[in-house]
Amino acid sequence: MSRKDIELEPPAPKEAGLLNRDISRLGFAAMTLNSVIGAGIFGLPAVAAARAGDFAPWMFVLCAVLTLTIVLSFARASSLVRETGGVLVYASHAFGPFIGFQTGWLTYLSRVTSMAANANLLVTYLSWFWAPLDVHPWRGAALVALMTGLTWLNIVGVRNSIVAIYVFSVMKLLPLSLLVLFGLGKVDPGTLFGADWPELGDMGGTVLVLLYAFVGFEGTVVNAGEGRSPRRDLPRALIQTTLAIAVFYFLIQWVASATLPELADSRTALADVATVLFGTIGAAVLTLGAVFSIGGNLMTSVFSAPRMTWALALDGSMPRWFAGVHPRHRTPHHSIWFYGLLSLALALSGTFVWLAVMSTLVRLTAYMVTIAALPRLAKRTDAPEKAFALPGGLLIPGLAMVLCLWLILQAPASAWLTYGAFFAAGTVVYLLVRRGAKLTPPTGD
Repeated sequence: MSRKDIELEPPAPKEAGLLNRDISRLGFAAMTLNSVIGAGIFGLPAVAAARAGDFAPWMFVLCAVLTLTIVLSFARASSLVRETGGVLVYASHAFGPFIGFQTGWLTYLSRVTSMAANANLLVTYLSWFWAPLDVHPWRGAALVALMTGLTWLNIVGVRNSIVAIYVFSVMKLLPLSLLVLFGLGKVDPGTLFGADWPELGDMGGTVLVLLYAFVGFEGTVVNAGEGRSPRRDLPRALIQTTLAIAVFYFLIQWVASATLPELADSRTALADVATVLFGTIGAAVLTLGAVFSIGGNLMTSVFSAPRMTWALALDGSMPRWFAGVHPRHRTPHHSIWFYGLLSLALALSGTFVWLAVMSTLVRLTAYMVTIAALPRLAKRTDAPEKAFALPGGLLIPGLAMVLCLWLILQAPASAWLTYGAFFAAGTVVYLLVRRGAKLTPPTGD
């Protein structure tokens, strides 16, 4: 490895000396993988088959192409900014601190909601192996153990967190890879290439459902400030991992459709496919794979989301307490503990359900803000001359913006009402915090 390969990019001035810069390109790729591949792919093959029949594998290709327009926009943004915070930093630099705060505030709330929901889902999958986990008090005890463990692991250092993310990546990919490998013997290329296109109206609804098997990548850019060379590594990690996931999804759907003729009616799609291929033990292995898949998603969430409150606190938009950095591990331990405990409280109470309706809307608006910020980010004085360039200039971001606008129009009125309520609450928080003195970035605790 050459010196150029290990040379660190200089940190943003306000972050200098605060967090360790230990994330490599492979680390960013593993984070993207775990952020995107969660529980969805274990059930979506049945939905795709019901809506598109033999054409279902190609629907994943179509969704991947559409998603890539947004991913490429994020790749461009991540090559222009090296600070921690992701979408909130892009918004702040382009449109000012208030828009940056609201983008970060709403995104953070949606991540907490997702964390609580997925933690419950993981325990539900675990109850397949031990039924008492599906009822209290064992369910509550499992949630406490899970959230406490993930929180502690993220506090004791970035390297430990990345190693755990690598382990989750292998453990989630192994059963899915075996399913694809052994299932390819059952596929019929003639069925795939001779599949009839679904009606245009049906395709739109199917895309809307399947597209969310590809989202989550935006969480990776939050940790730019802890990357060794984020402006170089993040764009490549985002694009390459998204392409790899697209191929993987295509193969999974192809194998599932060929292996299980009644796939469209299955409630546990991939577990049923595994049962056909490997017997009862196959269902157990796939269920365990789902546990690790969701676990990796949770681990990555705890690793990235608390950096948002930390970045907002550094900027003076959140209370100073959130900017605390562990003197030994160099992690934002106050923000991590807060995120873990808040997610646990929602997971135990079940109150996350009514919040989930706004998560999709928040994600789409964050995408749109990032896309709209690109021209201004490129004009920053510290923007590198050799940043990741998009062919056609703003053509691809323009297509991404149209896609987001189309998707955002599908949001129900309840999502807009919840979104508006939390936007108003965020405004109050922002104004109260801004009344205080400017934050002096801490060097320790």
